[in-house]
Amino acid sequence: MRVGLYPGTFDPITLGHIDIIRRAASLVDRLVIGVAINRDKGPMFRLEERVAMIEAECAKLSEQTQTEIVVHPFENLLIDCAVDVGAQFIIRGLRAVADFEYEYQMVGMNRQLNDEIETVFLMAEATHQAIASKLVKEIARLDGDVSKFVTPQVNQALITKLSS
Repeated sequence: MRVGLYPGTFDPITLGHIDIIRRAASLVDRLVIGVAINRDKGPMFRLEERVAMIEAECAKLSEQTQTEIVVHPFENLLIDCAVDVGAQFIIRGLRAVADFEYEYQMVGMNRQLNDEIETVFLMAEATHQAIASKLVKEIARLDGDVSKFVTPQVNQALITKLSS
């Protein structure tokens, strides 16, 4: 069984993330969405909220692709999380050259820690390459329209979160 791990904070999950998940699902039999618990980043959404959003969005994708997609929160090293979930692949999405430089460094470190786990890069679709959760949150905080960047359910979650 081919198992892939797609890690991130997903705060919130965007159409770019969903695009990568959809394409990654065609490469593996089981796709684990690793939701990083990164207290230093100070996420807008609590872990439980992020997990729920991802599960809701991925339920449709799992049906469409016939790939098992599960959500797995983690707070340890990415490479250790990959071992924990039985992943042979870490899947990373790339938007721009700046992403590649950071990811290249991470691959080198991860290979030193465990050379049996490969990293696979998927380029985001051109229409999604500029989307970043950080920018989506900033636009939403300033009362901008983020409906082009997230699903209607995530858009509503942003509106609700920012109005409370």
